[in-house]
Amino acid sequence: MRPPGTAVFLTLFLLAVPAHARINVVTLPGRDSVQLTIYNSADLTMVKETRFLTFRKGLNKLEFSWANTLIDPTSVEFRALTHADQVEVLDVRFPPRVTNTLEWRIQSEFAGEVQVEIRYFTSGITWSADYVAEANQPEKLMKLAGNVRVTNNSGEDYENAETRLVVGVIHLVEEIAQLARRGRPIPTTLAFNEERAAYKSFDSLGGMGAGRRREIVKEGLSEYFLYTVEGRDTIPTGWSKRLPSFRAADVPVISYYKFEQEQWAHRVIRFYRFKNDQENKLGNEPLPDGAVMAFRTVTADNLYAFVGRTNVKYIPIGEQVELELGDDLEVTVKPRLMNWIKDEIKFDNDGNVAGWTIKETWAFEIQNSKDIDIALDIRRNFDGDWSLKTDTKFEEVDKQKVKFALPLKPGEKQTLSYEVTTRYGTNVTR
Repeated sequence: MRPPGTAVFLTLFLLAVPAHARINVVTLPGRDSVQLTIYNSADLTMVKETRFLTFRKGLNKLEFSWANTLIDPTSVEFRALTHADQVEVLDVRFPPRVTNTLEWRIQSEFAGEVQVEIRYFTSGITWSADYVAEANQPEKLMKLAGNVRVTNNSGEDYENAETRLVVGVIHLVEEIAQLARRGRPIPTTLAFNEERAAYKSFDSLGGMGAGRRREIVKEGLSEYFLYTVEGRDTIPTGWSKRLPSFRAADVPVISYYKFEQEQWAHRVIRFYRFKNDQENKLGNEPLPDGAVMAFRTVTADNLYAFVGRTNVKYIPIGEQVELELGDDLEVTVKPRLMNWIKDEIKFDNDGNVAGWTIKETWAFEIQNSKDIDIALDIRRNFDGDWSLKTDTKFEEVDKQKVKFALPLKPGEKQTLSYEVTTRYGTNVTR
């Protein structure tokens, strides 16, 4: 029969007669402990479980079945944690006419209870990050909260599991789910260089204590970053749970707005910008990919208004991040073409037009209908040999783009005007 609460089937056969005869079938106890290390850059989880088995002196046989799960059978490993010098795995076999099952033949010089460890890779267990940003009323400071969500669709239940979440990029020759569905594994070598190295790194990390408020502990491991969820959870297949990761208050944030017709047509887009470093109340760990929900305080009694939603890529320590939070109807920019002239027309010897110049005069009506000061970034793109004449200060972003940075008070209206001259053909000077 199957041990309660687990789809992985382990059966121990105590052999007092030739190896092919199966007698004294014993139903194994449940797991003593289980640890899940879940990568978010690939569909990969390392499972490390311990059990207490009773061995007879001599030859013992242990079966491991992964039916109806996404376990990779090529990655399954067994070792004795106690009496290790007296327990030896002789070989691993696959029973005839039995799918999704392997057998370890184990020679034990010790009769009695032995703590063993079984570890393997599986797919179907994933984790993702999400964030909530709460800006204060003037949008100068914010509270930033991070959360992680663990989801188990592996086909296997894991009771009382310690959960570890890894940020980092790994590379697999074959997908774990494909290997799990083969039934009887074909001997193969996977690109587990980083993953197997991770076994040793993770083994050196201590377990979490009891009696404290649950939290997520972070540690750097070479190119990986490890989040350890404090405490233990039962993680049945089909299960999903959201856990708090970090909370940071008074994080300096810069709120500003961008207008660029080539990207967003006539919409004005709001942005929040902050830096993941300790000077800005963050920087203790990199921030994984995830969705961000942004809010802003709009009343003295902390009533929040929804600002926008976006996704962020992996943010290393020390890196600045820009959150694009969608358009804001309270800030408007209305460009109008006031004048257009084509002159300085030149002809070649055959009477064909060889050069000409276009002059355009533009006026932008700008309004801030918000109750706070804002910073507005207006960008204009020009082609060819152009020059700009305006009373407003601007910055050349590159050879084809300029930026106007405009501060606006609450309720303020402004008009931005400029004349752009573009030269073509033989009129080109640069």
